[in-house]
Amino acid sequence: MNFLAHAYLSFNNPDIMAGNFIADFVKGSDYNQYPEAMKQGILLHRDIDHFTDQHEQVRESKSRLYGQYRHYAAVIVDMYYDHFLAANFHYFHHTPLPRFTHNVYETVSTYRDKLPEKAERILYYMSRGNWLLSYARIKGIEQALNGIGHRTRFESGLEKAGHTLRSHYRLFHQEFMIFFPKAIAFARQQIREL
Repeated sequence: MNFLAHAYLSFNNPDIMAGNFIADFVKGSDYNQYPEAMKQGILLHRDIDHFTDQHEQVRESKSRLYGQYRHYAAVIVDMYYDHFLAANFHYFHHTPLPRFTHNVYETVSTYRDKLPEKAERILYYMSRGNWLLSYARIKGIEQALNGIGHRTRFESGLEKAGHTLRSHYRLFHQEFMIFFPKAIAFARQQIREL
């Protein structure tokens, strides 16, 4: 799961959304330095990532990519799934995607004083370029993957991942549509238990 899916799976709870947003920038037990509700968002993010990595449809998607992209397959699937969520947002949420993404940027920016430096920098570029909205188009996902590819230390091949998505679009879409309702149910249950 990437930024859009994690924002969606915060279910409009601002504290959880902020924690969910910064989770990849908070290592180990460092989450304990955050307010309780943000801590819950960080832990939710970790639980969602674990659930996602173990899920049959996600594994199927990754296996289709592994031969060409190796360990970058997981990154690519995360981006593909954000694309399918954005492209089918009306199916999952009553708020139009442009308004939802604006709300995400506004919500997370109110926690600016609590964001790790790297998360604050990502938020700046994300909102400036409206990345979350751009994910609805394959071209937007290609740009995001190219950006990630330029920041990797090793040859990733991420610049080819847009072509791969086009080639297997129907299969990835089917896998996402089976998986995501299960992710929604899982995240709701986790929030109840936090």
